Amino acid sequence: QVQLVESGGGLVQAGGSLRLSCAASGGTFSSYAMGWFRQAPGKEREFVAAIIRGGGTYYADSVKGRFTISRDNAKKTVYLQMNSLKPEDTAVYYCAADQTGVVSTAVPNWDYWGQGTQVTVSS
Repeated sequence: QVQLVESGGGLVQAGGSLRLSCAASGGTFSSYAMGWFRQAPGKEREFVAAIIRGGGTYYADSVKGRFTISRDNAKKTVYLQMNSLKPEDTAVYYCAADQTGVVSTAVPNWDYWGQGTQVTVSS
């Protein structure tokens, strides 16, 4: 069983930055695809970014050029560096793991989820 714990959320002004972390325990972290999703109030959970075991990265168009996903396999941790934040980035951010190593933007395809961390961007 894989446990994922997110941290690093908070309140920031528009234009600011935050770095989210997701620490994993259990499983074979280095072989998993890791992803970040977000869910704003009243909206469905949506794909933000993902990284495969080889380091290839994928981003939603809405965050491309502003967010950077990275991973440290030795620490079993995945990061999401968020720059130039906008009020529309406000959401609960979730970390996810796919044990097949394949990236998908579809929520049901991911095997494990963290509890989420709140990010609030004020205007």
